[in-house]
Amino acid sequence: MSHHPPSHFPGRRSVLRGSLAASAALALPTALGSAPALALSGRPKAGWGVQAGDVTADSGLVWVRSDRPARMIVETSATESFSRSRRWHGPLLGADTDFTGTTRLRGLPAGEQIHYRVLLADPDDPRRTGEPVTGTFRTTPAGRRRGVRFLWSGDLAGQGWGINPDIGGYRIYDAMARLDPDFFLCSGDSIYADGPIAATATLPDGSTWRNITTEEKSKVAESLAEFRGNFRYNLLDENLKRFNAQVPSIIQWDDHEVRNNWYPGEVIAASDTRYTEKSVDVLAARARRAFSEYFPLSTLRPGGKDGRVYRVMRHGPLLDVFVLDMRTYRNANSSGTQTTDPQGILGVEQLEWLKRELSRSRAVWKVIASDMPLGLVVPDTTEGKPNIEAVAQGDPGAPLGRELQIAELLRFVKHRRITGTVWLTADVHHTSAQHYQPSRAAFTDFEPFWEFVSGPLNAGAFPASALDGTFGPERVFVKAPTASNVSPAGGYQFFGEVDIDGDSGELTVRLREQDGTVLFTQVLQPGRVGQ
Repeated sequence: MSHHPPSHFPGRRSVLRGSLAASAALALPTALGSAPALALSGRPKAGWGVQAGDVTADSGLVWVRSDRPARMIVETSATESFSRSRRWHGPLLGADTDFTGTTRLRGLPAGEQIHYRVLLADPDDPRRTGEPVTGTFRTTPAGRRRGVRFLWSGDLAGQGWGINPDIGGYRIYDAMARLDPDFFLCSGDSIYADGPIAATATLPDGSTWRNITTEEKSKVAESLAEFRGNFRYNLLDENLKRFNAQVPSIIQWDDHEVRNNWYPGEVIAASDTRYTEKSVDVLAARARRAFSEYFPLSTLRPGGKDGRVYRVMRHGPLLDVFVLDMRTYRNANSSGTQTTDPQGILGVEQLEWLKRELSRSRAVWKVIASDMPLGLVVPDTTEGKPNIEAVAQGDPGAPLGRELQIAELLRFVKHRRITGTVWLTADVHHTSAQHYQPSRAAFTDFEPFWEFVSGPLNAGAFPASALDGTFGPERVFVKAPTASNVSPAGGYQFFGEVDIDGDSGELTVRLREQDGTVLFTQVLQPGRVGQ
């Protein structure tokens, strides 16, 4: 996203506001690899809540962070009373993973509500445990009767708009929690590592926006400790912590987990004095490590270099979610006018994986979770050139650049007669619904499909992006501001809902705003290659 934080934000600050931030100071290590400096007497505390992620029919990942070295223990039960429970011994949490850890729960019953609690035990005295932290999630059903409901959005704490206690923090998470979804798909930009958060900002009406602030969020993230601090910052919000305890996640990443519009091999210009580390590959490696430590992902090891973000998450017979990574394997941002482009935005290997998994899928619906939109033009002017950040490059003619790879994929879906594909994305900081139709397109060898855009969760809102006619998109619905970087106090914060009916198999998409109000509804029929 080519959006920069407002220039009027002051520089380094380390003002801790409110009890949340004050208590969080307990867990900000003074230096990487050292234990937190404060009171190591007491028992381990899990002040950042719990998260569950990548839940399947018989498994799930549970995440926690301790304020000091501790052994992670998870207990699960069919009831909140924990009268009959199973115990799982998790990892030892230490400085090497910033005191975070994930435990995989296996052999769970399908289609059931799982109650869990995390205990943090003193490594030297296992009888000394901290206050348990509880959470819950539903395993995916073996049958289709119950249906599926999930939500998606992205873009959290962007453009300098952080946790504002005056408006109740990240309130959108409470509206999402009220819908009791089976899971939440975070479509990327889960942090803004390149977006410092200052104590205050002046709004257009002259009033003051206040942020909870931390030391790590006072500058762009470069060190591993600063990237970790970015992920930890969002967990100072009570709404988000409550949501995490109730709703499991499927997380993907985009650019702001590292830096605006980044691509592999990029070198930051000398004129960008915010960065002393100029190698984006170095920054991306640190960001990826922190990302793997702070989210429960089945394909990434916490603190490790191995694994990948792209994966398919199966949710019973009704739904497969294909989680893409349009960041790690892309070529350099350019004008996007080349006539051959095998690497594209996905890379060769990921494209082959996606085609293979789509053709193997037996799910009624195949949701393609894309961290960037297909037909919306997202420019990249960070190098002073009219480069392209996403897929569409603004030329409505035959596919060029990264569009070639998407054309290959859309052609594959048509010729393999793959039914029930729907594209979901965020990134552009407004909500919209696009219908792609060959009769309107320059490239015609595909079946019609829908792409739905949501977000931001808590970030600046921006005007609607221009459409590129190559794949024939028509914007059926849009809600976006006319001004740039409208604060969350001004509205325009969005999430989307997908509801699949167990009996009919119909898929209903609802685009919602931050209080849950439905703005747009589209019903899709199962069993069709295109619609």
